[in-house]
Amino acid sequence: MARVLFINGGSEGHVNPTIGVVEELISRGEEVVYFTIEDFRERMEKTGATVRTIDGQKFIKAFISGGRNYLLERINGLLLTADIVISSVLEQIKGEHFDYIIHDSMFGCGRMLAQILNLPAINSCTSFAQTKASFDKMLEQLSQKIPVEIYDEFHRLTEMVRDKYGVEVQSPYEVFCNPAPLTIVYTTREFQPFGEAFDQTYKFVGPSISSRLKQENFDLTALEGKSLIYISLGTVFNQAIDFYKLCFTAFDNSEYTVVMSIGEKTQLSELGEIPKNFIVKNYVPQIEVLKYTKLFITHGGMNSTHEGLYFGVPLIVIPQSADQPIIAGQVANIGAGIKLEMQSLTANQLREAADHVLNQPSFHKAVATIRESFQKSGGYHQAADEIFEFRG
Repeated sequence: MARVLFINGGSEGHVNPTIGVVEELISRGEEVVYFTIEDFRERMEKTGATVRTIDGQKFIKAFISGGRNYLLERINGLLLTADIVISSVLEQIKGEHFDYIIHDSMFGCGRMLAQILNLPAINSCTSFAQTKASFDKMLEQLSQKIPVEIYDEFHRLTEMVRDKYGVEVQSPYEVFCNPAPLTIVYTTREFQPFGEAFDQTYKFVGPSISSRLKQENFDLTALEGKSLIYISLGTVFNQAIDFYKLCFTAFDNSEYTVVMSIGEKTQLSELGEIPKNFIVKNYVPQIEVLKYTKLFITHGGMNSTHEGLYFGVPLIVIPQSADQPIIAGQVANIGAGIKLEMQSLTANQLREAADHVLNQPSFHKAVATIRESFQKSGGYHQAADEIFEFRG
């Protein structure tokens, strides 16, 4: 039995794929100490892990204080979280022994902690993977006309990390992607853009889909035999009353039954009259609903995209932020759905897009191909296999 230090940030998209992995590691005898924010304590404790927390509010405040206009500002924001994460983790594990560390690819200063603690490191990558070459190229493309003070801030922060924690940061790539000797990527090479560019230190294990461990009253029998459209903008950027009303207009009195998840922050009363063919909830058991779904209208987060395709559902992707435009582009690229823009979207456009995707055989064929690649992959079982092989 080995002791595992698992460092993650505080978002659904980064935590959910690790649930099955942690359960699997524990079932095979590992002891897992899992750092995240308080919101995810209960969810991760149900896996059997020992959960410790970092201050989520301080983390977000530090991250955002780096700036939001340029990628390098977000990288500076991640460096600014070092004081929140590193000092908190080191304080809470003082005097304890760990055999290896698994860290998120984007949040939590994972690479730095691995160096400070001198532990074998595994990178948990919940979005598309990036090589240093592809990242540097993207940074260069996005770096036109970056104010010089943002570069100065990057150098100031890397010096601070070196002086305070004894860690040398060689490049923005190290901060943003937390490279490690082994990277677990929760997709397949077939879905990963330029999948052939990654060497054998990247293990594409496919979607890590496990039960959400959240029970909710939802009558699934009401969905049987229906031509079902499922609409969800995920758990973060979902306060979109105008969009929800646009969906009402698009599909009111249609032959479709529409299940719509509006998130915890939107009140049902804000939506006005709900059409009879709509089932609208603050929370929907997404994995269960997808088993009945003919079309998924999604924001294109990696989890939702994976889950839709895993259950053979074509997608209409309306990206909101972060890596979602890239994911939407890849869905369109493989022919498994189409991408729409929220800013210019009309009810008519949405309805026509839905009819097109539902009635065009090429979408279903492409989805069947990627579904097969997902279902053949090992998910969290394979992730655990790769981790055990790495740790020896």
